[in-house]
Amino acid sequence: MKPYKSIKHKKSSVQGMTFIEVLIALFIMVTGILGAVAMQATAKKGSFDAMQRSLASSLAQDIIERMRGNNSDTLASYSALSPYGSGKIISSPACNSLATACTPAQMVTHDLYGWEQSLMGAGSVNGTNNVGGLVGGIGCLTVNGNAVTVVVTWQGKAEYKDAKKADACGTTSTKRRQIVVEAFII
Repeated sequence: MKPYKSIKHKKSSVQGMTFIEVLIALFIMVTGILGAVAMQATAKKGSFDAMQRSLASSLAQDIIERMRGNNSDTLASYSALSPYGSGKIISSPACNSLATACTPAQMVTHDLYGWEQSLMGAGSVNGTNNVGGLVGGIGCLTVNGNAVTVVVTWQGKAEYKDAKKADACGTTSTKRRQIVVEAFII
């Protein structure tokens, strides 16, 4: 048997990480962080657009329910001043209490005033600015007998191709969004 001989290792002249390795690691980390920030911004835009679409759908259903609650003989009156959302209806008759009941014509004005105020976001105000409604919200009503078409238009964040005709509800734009709800009111 050979006697045990200790092996001495040479001491390495390189210890730790090199500057290049640190730069590469830093670059990979920064790229990941920037990707996460970009993803967050995209998610925020998508969330805002989804909230606007949900509000537009709710507003379309709101006016249909208001129309259902009124006399069916007054349906055509709802589309008389269409489009709504620019403040055409200045006030609402104060006849929605038990002491003073609205006539069907006054109820149409009351309904349209409330709906237009909702389109413009008058329910939430920051200073003098309405902040609770759709961005550039416009509502169009078409009544043909008992068939009702409600189109709600607003401005989205991202640009897309606008496939609607120029004479459709709202101003043609690459940011225009629309929902169309059709109903039959008896």
